Amino acid sequence: MNLRVDPPQVSVIIPTYNRAGCLREAVDSVLAQEFRGFELIVVDDGSRDETPQLLQPYGDSIRVLRQENRGVSAARNAGIAGSRGELIAFLDSDDLWLPGKLARQVEFFRQNPESLICQTEELWVKNGSRVNPGRRHQKRGGMIFEPSLELCLVSPSAVMLRRELFDRVGLFNERLPACEDYDLWLRVSCRYPVGLIETPLIVKRGGHADQLSRVPGLDRYRIESIAKLIADGCLSAAQRMAATAVLKRKCRIYADGCRKRERRAEAERYDQLSRQHG
Repeated sequence: MNLRVDPPQVSVIIPTYNRAGCLREAVDSVLAQEFRGFELIVVDDGSRDETPQLLQPYGDSIRVLRQENRGVSAARNAGIAGSRGELIAFLDSDDLWLPGKLARQVEFFRQNPESLICQTEELWVKNGSRVNPGRRHQKRGGMIFEPSLELCLVSPSAVMLRRELFDRVGLFNERLPACEDYDLWLRVSCRYPVGLIETPLIVKRGGHADQLSRVPGLDRYRIESIAKLIADGCLSAAQRMAATAVLKRKCRIYADGCRKRERRAEAERYDQLSRQHG
């Protein structure tokens, strides 16, 4: 029996690419939520495995959008374009939601009508075993721009946001093959506070070979994001100073790594970028 409301209050978007081995658990964790005012959109980003066959039995319980393989940013953006909810939530296809996730976040927005984004705490599982995140990964609420410069402190699977936020800061950057979430959350956190529900309501699973965060040389994408944010002129004086300091340090570290691998032209490019920022 389908108890969902139409139009939905929340649009849930799962991007996926060749993740048939774990996708069913992600989908089922959404469909098991007691809050029913949602639509679930799965964006199949050109999968070549059994993903289409796996999704077929769900019928009208989900909406499936299929596209040629264009990356996770394009998949999420396609889901956003096809969604109808005032609130939007994401779930990576290798993660899971715990019971009550949707209900708690919808209630957060009811109680905080001025808020544009919130996330929940999370449990980490690596290679099937529970692990504790390091202190530097500790989630924070409020104006979190400066600590977010070092590394991504917002998890897509833990986020819910108002649709209007994309009109203010833009969508996911489809030019970035990784760190696309880091890029978006910097654009958000330099302007708006991020709410935090301090209850773990997602299971973040890692350790598998196709995990995007395992792609080598990720700092070059973070450097690109910071440099563009500085160039856009949207930062306060204090934010610009903090962003410049992190940019220069990341450029130096990345350039040193390039020199060790005898990629001298690339090293010089990042040395020059660092010099451009004083």
